[in-house]
Amino acid sequence: MRRIVSWLRVILLVVVPLFLLIGSSFLYAAPTSEETSTLTLDEAVRTGIEKSRNLEIARLDRDMAGQKIRETWSKVLPQITTSVTYTRTLKPSVMLLPPNQGFFPSTLEISSDNAAHATLDVRQPLFDASSFAGIKAASIVRKMSEEAYRSAEAAVIADIKLSYFDALIAKKQLTLIEQSIARWEQSRKDTRAMFRQGVVADIDTLKAFLSVENLRPDQIQAESRVATTLTKLKNAMGISAESNIVLSGKLEIPATSYPSDINAAYLEALDARPELRQLELQVQAEKEQISSVRAERFPLLSAFGKLETQTAFNDGVKPSNSRWPASSSVGLQLAMPLFTGYRISAQVEQAKIGQLQTRSKLEDLKANIRAEIEVRVLNFRESQKRIEVQSKTINVAERSYNISLLRFKEGIGSRLELTDAELQLNKSKTNYLQAVYDYLVATIHLDKALGRRGIAK
Repeated sequence: MRRIVSWLRVILLVVVPLFLLIGSSFLYAAPTSEETSTLTLDEAVRTGIEKSRNLEIARLDRDMAGQKIRETWSKVLPQITTSVTYTRTLKPSVMLLPPNQGFFPSTLEISSDNAAHATLDVRQPLFDASSFAGIKAASIVRKMSEEAYRSAEAAVIADIKLSYFDALIAKKQLTLIEQSIARWEQSRKDTRAMFRQGVVADIDTLKAFLSVENLRPDQIQAESRVATTLTKLKNAMGISAESNIVLSGKLEIPATSYPSDINAAYLEALDARPELRQLELQVQAEKEQISSVRAERFPLLSAFGKLETQTAFNDGVKPSNSRWPASSSVGLQLAMPLFTGYRISAQVEQAKIGQLQTRSKLEDLKANIRAEIEVRVLNFRESQKRIEVQSKTINVAERSYNISLLRFKEGIGSRLELTDAELQLNKSKTNYLQAVYDYLVATIHLDKALGRRGIAK
């Protein structure tokens, strides 16, 4: 009995808590965040194209344009309507008969208790110049929606790439600050050792400590920028802000060729810019709109047909036993406006004015594109030259810092000399990083200005 009691105590004290611990581990083992995704630049762009809310709106606009074409075609397709009417007589209609021998006229009921009437109407336009012109205009509007989608896609791609590079440079800037802190930490350790040896003064250890601590606020700001830029990138891609993403891209020079001549770049933009193509299509659509309005002066010829049947019966008679006489007819209808109160002529003039406005917008857009191309090409060339200059200064700055650090350790260099060398090294790396970033941003803007899609196929 005592053994049984002792075994029960073991179970209560050891086994039961063990089971509770294992059970709780299963309950709380599920991850609280989503799986981390590693994204290249092209993957981020493709994800944004798939999930961007702005592009989804553009897709819906494109679909709506397709449905408007169907609606326009309905004006030249047959129109078939049918109707069925049932009437229940509550109080019968009567017909007055002539009075007989001076008495009041007698009445005769002429309505049935139940009546039904069914019709089938068919109408087919044979000649409607206005509708056919409207169909052409609607087809052009569909092409305009395609160009509008291309323009929205280019904006989304540029936004995602800019956000991606913003996140990359923020991470790289944080790395540069961490590297600078690491250098100063090592310098502080070396300074303490040299102070114990009597090589440097106490003020040098204080300066080394301040050099490290003065970089802490910059490190905090850089960490905040990394988180902020990643949030902006997620929003640009159209993914959840709680998503965990890691960027595998690098701030490096892409192997992309661009026109060296501004005129050549301008000609490329004229062929590829979706906004320009959209306005050109709008001019064509407004031309068809003028034709559509003018066509309202032409006659409208339609064919029609009608089939109808009716019945009437009193209560007690089955509808199937009643008579359903049917009649049918076909014909042509010709309608032509003779005077519309100058409505058509006013609408024609309005359409002409609208087309002139669009032509002016088109010329203004071409001028703006020419100026934009020149600015983007100049910015691109400037960023190229800055990279060439900054890439040479990094090696010199690293060599200068190493020499200054060695001189300081040997006691023949000053703390001021080492501080200046470290600042120059950090500045040269920061300037080169900024030059590469500016180059990448310049390529993004230049791609958009040229009308390029800006994504690897």
